Amino acid sequence: MSVTTYPKTSAGRTRPAGTGPARALLRRWPTALALALTLPGLFSGGGGDAGGAVDAFGEALPLLPLLYLVVTRIGRPRWTWPVLGAGVAAMVSLRATGVVAPSTVLVAAALGLLLWGTVRGTPHGAAVSGLQSAGAVLFCGLAVAGLAADPELGRYLVAAGWFLHGVWDFVHLRVRRLEGVVAPTFAEWCGVVDVVIAAELLFAH
Repeated sequence: MSVTTYPKTSAGRTRPAGTGPARALLRRWPTALALALTLPGLFSGGGGDAGGAVDAFGEALPLLPLLYLVVTRIGRPRWTWPVLGAGVAAMVSLRATGVVAPSTVLVAAALGLLLWGTVRGTPHGAAVSGLQSAGAVLFCGLAVAGLAADPELGRYLVAAGWFLHGVWDFVHLRVRRLEGVVAPTFAEWCGVVDVVIAAELLFAH
């Protein structure tokens, strides 16, 4: 009969094999991915074009609450990442055609889902649906205001939108009643991305 042995910890206790820094990094892959995608932009100071950064991130901001609304309406957190992929693809297509601003389409879609959820309800109930509606109004409002305002003021409004959505993500990751709204991996990834982008906007010059 074979006996399984475990490596010793610094305190002399045993721990299962496969734990440690590598295992911890594997568990935190959304954070690692988020940092890999966003830190280069932060360290470059936003690429030196504050106005361009405000426009780009302001146009993208409404996608975040729209995704929450879509997944809340579907009631299937595992669809979070595919919905994100579809949203990003739609934004790229809209920017390429140049016929209408992506933020206009995203805000209109969010408003449509708000009305639909009000009439039909959502799988998570009225309280969660109302919270998502309030979040959508807040984040879409900050995006629209940031894009319409003076570039310097707009930078702070859009940065506030991204930062607050990062807080929003972490709340959904930690509050038990909200844990099942979106995929936890997405909430972790998006929360880190949002906070770093907010910092990038503040440091853009």
